[in-house]
Parts: sequence; C-alpha cells; structure tokens
Amino acid sequence: MNGADALLLLSFGGPEGPDEVRPFLENVTRGRGVPPERLDEVAQHYLHFGGVSPINRCNRDLITAIERALAAAGLALPVYFGNRNWDPMVEDTVAAMAADGVRRALVFATSAWGGYSGCRQYLEDIARARAAVGPGAPELVKLRHFFDHPLFVQAWADAVRTAWEPAGAGARVVFTAHSVPVAADAAAGLAVEGGHRYSRQVIDTARLVAGAAGVDDYDVVWQSRSGPPRVRWLEPDVLDHLDVLGTHGVSGVVLAPIGFVSDHLEVLWDLDHEARERATALGMRVARARTPGTDPRFAEMVAELVAEQLRGVAPRRCSQVPAAGSGVNGTLCARDCCEPVRPMPGR
Repeated sequence: MNGADALLLLSFGGPEGPDEVRPFLENVTRGRGVPPERLDEVAQHYLHFGGVSPINRCNRDLITAIERALAAAGLALPVYFGNRNWDPMVEDTVAAMAADGVRRALVFATSAWGGYSGCRQYLEDIARARAAVGPGAPELVKLRHFFDHPLFVQAWADAVRTAWEPAGAGARVVFTAHSVPVAADAAAGLAVEGGHRYSRQVIDTARLVAGAAGVDDYDVVWQSRSGPPRVRWLEPDVLDHLDVLGTHGVSGVVLAPIGFVSDHLEVLWDLDHEARERATALGMRVARARTPGTDPRFAEMVAELVAEQLRGVAPRRCSQVPAAGSGVNGTLCARDCCEPVRPMPGR
C-alpha cells in the first residue's frame, strides 16, 4: 500500500465572531445569486449565538481525538485542518503542508455521505486547493463514505438510547438530516450501479441506528432547506412533521440529527431552537440526541479509515447500500457522479 505523510481534516467552516458572519455567508453563496435579504436572515441565526459557529471548535477537538486514536493504532500522522468557506481555508492549509514537505496526505471530510455537497464538493475543494498551490502540492486521497461504519452506528445508537430512554413512554424518535433538492438527490451516483443516493444512505443509517438502539418505530425527516420555493427539496421538513405528530397526540419527541457529525449551528438553530419551540408549543416533551463527533469511537473510526488506505485493512460496513467517495483526488468516483445543484447552505 502507498504511504502517507499526513492527514487533512476538511470541513465546511464557520464564523468565530460577529464581524465574520456576513463575509462568511458571502463566501458560501458567492456566484449563486442569493438575495441580500436572505443573507440578512441567515446572519441572524449566527448572531443569536454571538456570531460564533461551534463547528471550528468541534473540529479542533476532533483533531485532538484523532491524533490520539492514530497514535494508539501505531499510525502517528500530523493532522492538518482546512475549511471550504472560512479560516483556516483549505488552500492555505495545503500550501502549509507543501512547505512542511508533505508529499502525500489522506483527507477526512466531515461528511458521512455521498451526493454533491456531502462528497463531490469536497473533491472540488481538494482540486481547487492543489491547483492554487501548483506543482508542489501534495497528492491528496479522500477517505471513503462512512455512513454505515459500525463505530459510527454504535456511537449514534448509544446517543439515541441515552436521549430516548429517559424521555418516557410515547416519545417518538425522529431522525433528521440536511435536506437537498430532489433533483440533486436523484442524480447522485447514477454513473455507478445502484447509485450513491444521499437519501438512501441516510435512511439506511437510520435503520441501522434504530435497530442497534432498540427503537422499533421512528421517522426520517429533513431540515435546513433553503432556496426558492419552486425548487422541490426532500420532505417532510422537521417542523411540518412535528405538526403532524401533534395532531396524532404524540406526547414527546427525540430529535436525532443523524445527518450531522457535530453540534454546529444548523443543529443548534434548526433543532434546539426552532424545532424545540414548535414541539413545546404543541405540548410535546423534547429531547435531542448528541452528535457523535465527541464520542471516542468516532475518532477510532477515522483511524480505521486511515488504516484501510495505509495497511490494506478490509473496510467494515453494516449495509449493502452503495458507497464510494475515495481514491486519489476522488478517482474512484465516476467523472459525472453527483453533478451539482447549488443550494444556499448555512452552518
């Protein structure tokens, strides 16, 4: 197997102060024709929490845990940190890696999924950063999708069980993930037999987690949709679903944001703020399962993904749903896999 000199943790990025909020959102939406009033609306979500997204702090904590897990596995590698939309920008990080003499690095993207925003856009980030650095840029190999890795499933199952058992009889487990345009989901992975369809992966992970947690009845819904109303997105939306549960007399709900690695702003605003307000108004008790990024098994999983590349360790998977997203600069993915439909995200 080929070696590696480093691991790059690649993520979305987020502001770390009020003055950074608007420039960050302009970075996220550049070239997409998003009206200023929409940016103003999303900016208020960040300002509600002091203008700070938790995502960078979560990733720095995760890097510390990954470094420990790699060392414990005898895979001691320096871990670098780069973002798509805010400091530390991935272009700057890859330049620093080149200056440090890194010739080949693995890339862990903080998304478990296929699809455009969960996978292909990270491959575009890698290509853009290498192009910015030029001929001296290190070779970058993205690690695979991990939505059905047993350590990911176990960490989520324990988080769901911890939130669900105290919630009492009648509490409904509701898994949530970021909505995407229906057209983008349908196009994901069509060049590969069976496809890498994002919604299919999310639904299967919910099945695996519910089974491991001992939850017989649950729902899978979507959150954080954006973009013009004329564009169809994955539904039902979590707020609409809470209304339906209310009409059926459900007394409590456990929200499990299975589509997210960390408790970043979309989880805090969309679930802990908006969804909690809606459920409370409907007379429901509300609990929320923690995301797995702080669970030691998550860092152990990253070390296993590294070992797959460096030691030829067989991948551990819990399902047969198609997965890819790996290889030298993504070469194991088909060229036309997961063509982009560009929504306006906000984290």
